Amino acid sequence: MLTVHHLENSRSQRVLWLLEELGAAYEVRRYERDPKTMLAPPELEAVHPLGKSPVITDGDVTVAETGAIVEYLIDRYGEGRLRPEPGTPERLRYTYWLHAAEGTFMPVLVMKLVMSRLGHPPIPWLIRPIAKKVGEGVQREFTDPRIDASFAFAERELGKSTWFAGEALTGADIMMSFPCEALMARAAGAGRYPRVAAFVDRVHARPAYQRALERGGPYALLG
Repeated sequence: MLTVHHLENSRSQRVLWLLEELGAAYEVRRYERDPKTMLAPPELEAVHPLGKSPVITDGDVTVAETGAIVEYLIDRYGEGRLRPEPGTPERLRYTYWLHAAEGTFMPVLVMKLVMSRLGHPPIPWLIRPIAKKVGEGVQREFTDPRIDASFAFAERELGKSTWFAGEALTGADIMMSFPCEALMARAAGAGRYPRVAAFVDRVHARPAYQRALERGGPYALLG
């Protein structure tokens, strides 16, 4: 049986959406974050040594990392869906955006989140003012310009087609949904990217996405 080891409010929501788009049978095993650290619980280490989500088990196969999971599921259950034909311009765009989601977009968004928390517990109170200034400086000089450049590029690309790889939904859109949702929910200046905002609205309107929310439970990125 295909099982999604699903951590609340996490990137694994994309895996549930993909499976709903594919119409594949699966079960969800839910895990809750530690309320103090917001980290995944140690039970996930029994599934994969790094103890992170998303991770799936499919019979004797265990696959971690969202991009690897998306590729595995489309290979195994896609039957030609959600991936452009090899050798086409759409396939090249698909490959780029499939990997850019975690290779380009998420690192700076995560760094911004970490920097924004400097100056708060568990940082010792005596150095919180200094830590806060350091975090603000890193955001101003490093993360924010890179976030702006990345999403300005995404905005331009979405001006070329309805979805990231063309006129049809693909696994690349499923991968890009999380960083785009994160931008809309948390990053300043999201209003400057109307095409990205429209992309997120299209994602949320899909019946398969709505079914995935029902399977996965509350999803804080939706506000």
